[in-house]
Amino acid sequence: HSIAQEHIDEMADAARAIARELNVKGLMNIQFGIMNDKVYIIEVNPRASRTIPFVSKAIGVPLAKLATKVMLGKTLDELGLTKEVIPPYYCVKEAVLPFDRFDNVDPVLGPEMKSTGEVMGIDKDLGAAFAKAQFAAGQKLPSQGTVFISVQDKDKMAALPVAENFHEMGFTIMATKGTSSFLNEHDVPTKLVKKVSAGRPHVVDAVTNNEVQLILNTGASTLTKRDGYAIRRAAIKYKVPYATTTDGTKAICSAIQALKKQDLSVNPIQDYHQENDHA
Repeated sequence: HSIAQEHIDEMADAARAIARELNVKGLMNIQFGIMNDKVYIIEVNPRASRTIPFVSKAIGVPLAKLATKVMLGKTLDELGLTKEVIPPYYCVKEAVLPFDRFDNVDPVLGPEMKSTGEVMGIDKDLGAAFAKAQFAAGQKLPSQGTVFISVQDKDKMAALPVAENFHEMGFTIMATKGTSSFLNEHDVPTKLVKKVSAGRPHVVDAVTNNEVQLILNTGASTLTKRDGYAIRRAAIKYKVPYATTTDGTKAICSAIQALKKQDLSVNPIQDYHQENDHA
């Protein structure tokens, strides 16, 4: 969705070159990264990954079964899979995270695996697909209320259009001093709240009192990290959706916009698969 086509093409070319050079028959897993408009290969594993069942379900092709037949000597021509399947709909994979089961665990995500399962949302609208994935993972998205926003300086411009969208949808924007000043300067009205480190009543009190329905919090300094940890733990305890990146909040915003426009559709996955070209 958000990756430039030229980067997608470059990654596909690299994957084909590596597979041919290593003489891989079957499945191969490659982790790519993009930084400053440049594609990097992080690692290559000549095996399947948890992405395979997700992609198989998304496009309606039993990739593990076909890969096994390739390993046993069949060709892709013989198996009828001769070109990439690009579905005309969105499939969103969401991790099921067990943070509510473990006290004192910070829910900030990194490269290490913390999920205990995965779910998928499918729809022709990206926001609706994301909303379905959130519901499947047990996350309830608010249709009204207050959004708390506290972001570090480098994230402020990225957070601005998100705050504007939430304001236009009728949400109240609650923010800490620096973020509040920035948003007010850009014509987004806010309700000022203290950081945890600035004394009470602070944002965690607001979460505890059910005054906050959604949280966007990014942090940089050690002090901000301590505040962020307290906010994220409160969000888990009181089941308030939270995002630790502006991209995550953009996705949540698009999901709420989709929910406000229409009821979510429920269709058999086979109906989606029939729209794909497997030739």
